[in-house]
Amino acid sequence: MNAPDRPVQPHAMRVRALLHRYDGSDREIVLLEGARGSRLIVDRSIPDDGAARLLAHLAEDEPDANARLVVSDYLAASCRRCRALRLADLRSFAEGTSPTPPPAGSPRAAVVADRSGARYRLGVTGKPAELRWLRESPGAPAVRVSAREVVAALEDYEPVLALTRAAVSSLRSDRGVSIATLALELRRLEASPIVLNRRLREAVLEAVAARGISMSSIAIACGRMKRDPRGNGSGETSWLARRVGLIPDGTASGRNPWVHSDTLALIARDGLGIAPREVELG
Repeated sequence: MNAPDRPVQPHAMRVRALLHRYDGSDREIVLLEGARGSRLIVDRSIPDDGAARLLAHLAEDEPDANARLVVSDYLAASCRRCRALRLADLRSFAEGTSPTPPPAGSPRAAVVADRSGARYRLGVTGKPAELRWLRESPGAPAVRVSAREVVAALEDYEPVLALTRAAVSSLRSDRGVSIATLALELRRLEASPIVLNRRLREAVLEAVAARGISMSSIAIACGRMKRDPRGNGSGETSWLARRVGLIPDGTASGRNPWVHSDTLALIARDGLGIAPREVELG
């Protein structure tokens, strides 16, 4: 193991602020001093810091108030997932920050389109001015949307993540345009346990068409069964179809392009007999 990948020892942590202390627990969430003016939001054990977890890495120009937003989202989540804090985190640039200048050309000029023909681009909007994703539909004015909505519309993380990272990096020093909301949306996308289901859906359809596996048998392998009035059992195919976005999920958005990573792993591993990483979209 390389030195930068070692777990962080208590003496290496320089605490800037206490953000949250759990009731009846020896754990707390703190804001640590990082490299080059950045700060790290860390969930740690008070006695020894032996199980410190990294929630987010704030850039130099991000206000401490963003840390409160990250902690609020983290505490409200039903599934809290974050990786172990490493020594390299204390020495590195923050998310979306590059040690070298961004490549020539403005990322804000790039336009992407979904299958319905709607176009998405990064643009400056509002007062005070902030950089946000905008959706442009024929005959309608441009409206602000979140980076997550653009990813859902495209059913792909790229090029949304690449464009957002480049924009956040290139405008770090521009005091005339706020990137606070965009940077927070980027962080939420990268850390969320709710992931796209497109590749999982394709794997399910391939298994049905090419391997002769029924939707019912996949659902049964996942532990989802139903019984008719006579007691005959079958797989809960509607559960499976909703999770992979084959039928509407009962919400206003229609077919859901998202699935919880735990459910994705269950369907991949138990239902299809493949490794979850084979159906994860990076």
